[in-house]
Amino acid sequence: MAKFTNKIKRLIIACNYLTFKKVVILHKIVFSYILSVFGVVGLKPKYPHFISVETTNYCNLHCPECPVGLKQYQNKSSCFDYNLFVKLINELKTNIFHVILYFQGEPFLHNNLAELIKYAHKSKLYTSTSTNGQFLRGNMAREIVLSGLDKLIISVDGSTQEVYQSYRVGGNLQKALDGIKELVYWKKMLKSATPLLEIQFIVLKTNESQLDEMRKLARALDVDRLAFKTAQLYNFESGNELMTSKSKYSRYKKNKQGKLEIKAKQLNRCWRLWSGAVVNVHGEVLPCCFDKGSEHSFGNVQNNLFSACWSNKKASDFRAKILHNRKQFEMCRNCTAK
Repeated sequence: MAKFTNKIKRLIIACNYLTFKKVVILHKIVFSYILSVFGVVGLKPKYPHFISVETTNYCNLHCPECPVGLKQYQNKSSCFDYNLFVKLINELKTNIFHVILYFQGEPFLHNNLAELIKYAHKSKLYTSTSTNGQFLRGNMAREIVLSGLDKLIISVDGSTQEVYQSYRVGGNLQKALDGIKELVYWKKMLKSATPLLEIQFIVLKTNESQLDEMRKLARALDVDRLAFKTAQLYNFESGNELMTSKSKYSRYKKNKQGKLEIKAKQLNRCWRLWSGAVVNVHGEVLPCCFDKGSEHSFGNVQNNLFSACWSNKKASDFRAKILHNRKQFEMCRNCTAK
């Protein structure tokens, strides 16, 4: 009964973030996208429906399929500037619905993460983030509940330390589980329906035998949701040792040539280029979360308005190229977005 009540409370909270203006903007985004798909020059999207903000570009773990964990991009470790975040939110707060405080890196390594969440929450924006769960103990758990965060995803890719650390290299399973318990405790103590707590389990060859154990563990932890996620793998064409044998949880299938390919048909369109944007730790506005190396920046919010970056010629030309030939971009060839 308590979980059902919390669902209703979260729904009411989410509805409070909606305004007539935001609904109108969403309809304009949808209309623009539909026209573009059919080859008609539509309304230029001035704002997306949501943004992802890269709070940090570094991590304490070394996951084998993560560019940050593999140190593929040797950038200086940085955190998103609080004043720049305030500037960005002040521009967007009446126009977008959702801010995701995550792109690459571990958000909880940002010393002022709770303050970022609080500011976005007070600005009437739905907030969410994702974590490896290594920094949720003690006062941090209480601060996150008090911040107004609407949704928190905690990655737990194994029900035993041996299996967990085979992917979350350098991570401690018990730390993550204890952190989840702390969050559940403080939600109850503070009588808060938020954040929605979701355990995310990336299904891999190394952990596919533990799906049932994870279901039991999620129930025991009393979280709101358990999500089994398909893995995005690099160099997948000839196979990858981490690829699950469970077809239901794989993004890939064998083609007639015996090579692996994305299951989903990749059409020359992408809703994400209209509905959402990424702002990296340096303020660069990127087309989506697949632009790991920030190769396709539309501009920088340090010296421009977000709307100017999101609707400029560079952004429009990029969308046009996607509509013409999506696979010309390497980052799009391993993407399941439609």
